[in-house]
Amino acid sequence: MTFPLGGIVPVGVGGVAGIDSTSIVPASQAASSTSGSDFASILASTVDGLAATQSNADSLAAQAATGDLKDVHDYMIASNEASLATEMVVTIKNKAVDAFNEIMRMPV
Repeated sequence: MTFPLGGIVPVGVGGVAGIDSTSIVPASQAASSTSGSDFASILASTVDGLAATQSNADSLAAQAATGDLKDVHDYMIASNEASLATEMVVTIKNKAVDAFNEIMRMPV
């Protein structure tokens, strides 16, 4: 799996939640692009992947609550993946806001 940021190493994003790796843009494409629409599409696909991960964890939680889930570890894995993905997206959002604020403070 290739990420648009060169320094990020994938850490088990497949698994139970199954984030689609085709929605991630390779670093070479992201670097050569100059339009903002590519960043927007990457951001949108990342948020969609987060929503899918959380939806999967929610459905497994409902199955666990009703007793339909055979392997509880599937729910635990999906829950942890959703938690980590949410934390990652929030951290990236905070860094993007900080970068924007820093740019806005630059003298013209």
